[in-house]
Amino acid sequence: MTPTAPPTLPLLGTQAGFRRFSVAEYHRLTEIGILTEDDNLELIEGYLVQKMSRNPPHDSLLHELFMFLLPLLPAGWILRGQMAITLPDSEPEPDMALVRTDAAKYRNRHPGPKDFGVIIEVSDSTLAGDRLDKGRIYARAGIPIYWIVNLVDSRVEVYTQPSGPGATPAYARRQNLTSADDLEVVLDGAIVARIAVADLFR
Repeated sequence: MTPTAPPTLPLLGTQAGFRRFSVAEYHRLTEIGILTEDDNLELIEGYLVQKMSRNPPHDSLLHELFMFLLPLLPAGWILRGQMAITLPDSEPEPDMALVRTDAAKYRNRHPGPKDFGVIIEVSDSTLAGDRLDKGRIYARAGIPIYWIVNLVDSRVEVYTQPSGPGATPAYARRQNLTSADDLEVVLDGAIVARIAVADLFR
């Protein structure tokens, strides 16, 4: 009899223990002060995962992308950077998110799946985890579009057609955009802007 392989744990850091927490439990731990901002953790599929440190190339490209996107957004959308989002079993902090605007409702909760147009991760040392772990949880939650700005290969990976919940959640379509391509900003099924990929990696 072949032994069963142990379940794959998130790749994005070290787990602070192996007990899984629900999103509600995670919120409660924060409310009562057991977890604080100084703990530098995020909830990934029920595990408390150490957030990765950021380097200058990562932050520089993140800033460039912010400056490109901010003036392009149509009315009804805002840009959030490195802030928590609430998914069914996770509460990650993506590098950037294009979110439906309604500042008042985010005073009492983080944005959830129905609030998003695009989730963005800028990746170098976290590339494997952003593809596998983050890709899986975003697909499970039905996030319509997920970009990985891939610093290693100087390209943008665009993931669409999320599976939603299931045994192996994933995006059905992946496009690899290089310096010869334009990156389309799609919100609610409409192209609202284009960014030259070459401008991001100049």
